[in-house]
Amino acid sequence: MKVTADLDLCQGHQMCTGEAPDVFGYDGEADRVVVLQEHPDESQRAQVAAAVQYCPAMALAVEEDR
Repeated sequence: MKVTADLDLCQGHQMCTGEAPDVFGYDGEADRVVVLQEHPDESQRAQVAAAVQYCPAMALAVEEDR
């Protein structure tokens, strides 16, 4: 899987960092999400899916690797 973040949509709520802290970080100066692992391990799929689901700005997405 590939994790993406739309920085134009991100509002800095940081919900993603609570759901998947190994995958998502936070840039305080920019007030935006930082994708720490663009291709996280499959074992983190549930946490990443929760982060995508609970993002208030709908700024996160998961694409399946081909």
